[in-house]
Amino acid sequence: MDGKPVVILLVEDDPAHAEIVKRNFETFQVANRLIHVADGQEALDYLHREGSYGAPEASPRPGLILLDLRLPKVDGLDVLKIVKDDPSLQSIPIIILTTSDAESDIARAYSCKANSYLVKPVDFYKFADLLKTIGYYWLAWNQNPHLN
Repeated sequence: MDGKPVVILLVEDDPAHAEIVKRNFETFQVANRLIHVADGQEALDYLHREGSYGAPEASPRPGLILLDLRLPKVDGLDVLKIVKDDPSLQSIPIIILTTSDAESDIARAYSCKANSYLVKPVDFYKFADLLKTIGYYWLAWNQNPHLN
């Protein structure tokens, strides 16, 4: 990493899964800041700096989005499509992080330009290992464009 703060936007409606991600990223010092939103509409509000996220300092541009599929208000695949169709947001890497291993979900996610599709392991330790790997690959090794 280049020393700049890394912001991860976690879009996850399951509080237990969100807490696992948060604790593991803290343990492995993956992100300087993890921002959790609980539904698809809140994710879009954050990314478009609308509503309670209107001030840029309240909604710094994420360097990575972890996106669940089955979300209230706006489905994860719809969020993915909206973000990837927006020229100002489309370069933000989006990892689908979900419990669904359905071939149709995987195919739709990649057709909507997901950068990666990962199925959450049921086993806690495997999930923790997956999160550690995400952090190292996407935030330490992978080269991303600098976003404002």
